[in-house]
Amino acid sequence: MKSMMNEFDIKAAEWDKNPMHWDRSEVITNQIKKLIPLGKQMTALEYGAGTGIASFLLKDSLKEITLMDSSSEMVRIIDEKIKTTKVRNLKTLNFDLEHAEYKGGKFDLIFTQMVLHHVADIENIVKMFYDLLNPNGHLAIADLYPEDGSFHGKGFSGHKGLDPAELSRLLIKLGFKNISYRKCYIIDKIISDTETKHFDAFLLIANRGSIQ
Repeated sequence: MKSMMNEFDIKAAEWDKNPMHWDRSEVITNQIKKLIPLGKQMTALEYGAGTGIASFLLKDSLKEITLMDSSSEMVRIIDEKIKTTKVRNLKTLNFDLEHAEYKGGKFDLIFTQMVLHHVADIENIVKMFYDLLNPNGHLAIADLYPEDGSFHGKGFSGHKGLDPAELSRLLIKLGFKNISYRKCYIIDKIISDTETKHFDAFLLIANRGSIQ
């Protein structure tokens, strides 16, 4: 985990300069708006928020968003953006949910994009999501379909994409309901001096259900 944090600390300064990061977040957040009944009374958590692009795109549809990331540099950049734009309903949290329990409250929505394939113990993190959601709360996960490992290349220790059908079965096991997923974006990524590959991403939506 430490090396991954360092990797994203290094990438933080240049992250917003990549137009694909903006385009991908816009497509995904537009789908979230269509598929989940968002409201001004709702609080949300963006897990692995990066520089907060998705949260900035969703901020006008929600009461408050907590942007959680384990990279202190990513969080610093979000703080600068919040200060510059004078946004009042976004707040940052430099926190490593993989290795610590969050006790700061519950949320009506948790969303994450392109983060879960970096997480070693996916079942543990999804269980945490369940516990952090209010009754009838929503979960939105955007991530890579299974790929051959060329998305990150050699030395990557995470998952080579995720199978949304397998992820759905895990969510059902942990108590989530009303699960659906669809292809939401195609990432064109340069993987060598001579090759660009297409990588499909999915958006999975689930509901916590009410407490019996």
